[in-house]
Amino acid sequence: MNFSIYLKIFFLKTFFFIFLLAFSLSTTAQNIDSIYVHLYTDSLKKGTYNYINIDGKLTNGRFLPLDTNELTFTSSDGKFFGNSLWINANFSKDKVWIKTALKSNPLISKKFTMYVKTRSDGKLKTLNDIMNEPKPPNNKSQRKKN
Repeated sequence: MNFSIYLKIFFLKTFFFIFLLAFSLSTTAQNIDSIYVHLYTDSLKKGTYNYINIDGKLTNGRFLPLDTNELTFTSSDGKFFGNSLWINANFSKDKVWIKTALKSNPLISKKFTMYVKTRSDGKLKTLNDIMNEPKPPNNKSQRKKN
């Protein structure tokens, strides 16, 4: 092969490399422009993990669930394990403040207060209690036998 073929191959490779580089720089990744708190409950329970659901709104308007890969969590009390806040069973305060912020941009953050549940859930039924409950009446109409 002569030198001109090598030169053409070199220019083609260089052209494609520059083209791909320019194309990759022109495309932008979706960034999170705000975060929202979507709680599953209105209060925290003592002696259990309380999941704190945070969604990020992307620049294209879509939402993305976020976790500790993208967020930092802090709170006035309790301890975070991932997105879950543990509140001790003997906790005596009536509320906890929680703050979450994006790791990539800490200026995007939310701080909110959650109250701690004060009433107990009552005694849970045992398996025997459930199995011995009377069955509800069957309200379906009976078919006539011929």
